[in-house]
Amino acid sequence: MAITDWPEQDRPRERLIRHGAAILSDAELLAIFLRLGVAGKSAVDLARDMLWHFGSLHELFSASMTDFCKLNGLGPAKYAQLQAVLELTRRALSEELQIGIALNSPQSVKKYLQLVLGSKKHEAFVVLFLDVKNRLIACEELFRGTLTHTSVYPREIVKEALTHNAASVLLAHNHPSGSPEPSLADHSLTQALKQALALIDVRVLDHFVIGGKNIYSFAEHGQL
Repeated sequence: MAITDWPEQDRPRERLIRHGAAILSDAELLAIFLRLGVAGKSAVDLARDMLWHFGSLHELFSASMTDFCKLNGLGPAKYAQLQAVLELTRRALSEELQIGIALNSPQSVKKYLQLVLGSKKHEAFVVLFLDVKNRLIACEELFRGTLTHTSVYPREIVKEALTHNAASVLLAHNHPSGSPEPSLADHSLTQALKQALALIDVRVLDHFVIGGKNIYSFAEHGQL
């Protein structure tokens, strides 16, 4: 049965307008994004198929276009729409950081970093450069590597910090394996970067490790 044949009070879009997006299930929210289903399936049914196929919203958002388009009813146009929505979310969170709430709202920082790093299949290291008021100056991916190793050079981060006239930095890298638990090498690198940046009077406020939906914060664990 098409959604248009449902009682109005049960339709996802009408429920969202009446009660807000938070009360809708993942499938219902995806159905609003999809707008239409396929032959024999409503948009909600197709959305449920998507969640079952990929296993989670995180895996759905991380899917390549090839994998995304394997499901009947999905194609390059829908993939492009989804990527546009994700990029708009990244930019909205980036704007929050640019107006100085990086420390007042650590959840915004984490959400932003999950969107930047959470879907990458390779290991990457990014640095958020902040001014004296903790406003975001720039977020740069400075190093990338294989699934198991990234070579990070402190002198390059020091050079970029000077270029941006940064007062402090937030460090972040991902673990494509899915576990955010830092390795001994991660701990060693964090201390090396902290010492190198201290020489130019730049503080390391935190180092985040992103493993899928989970994030490890060095600062929250008292390791900075």
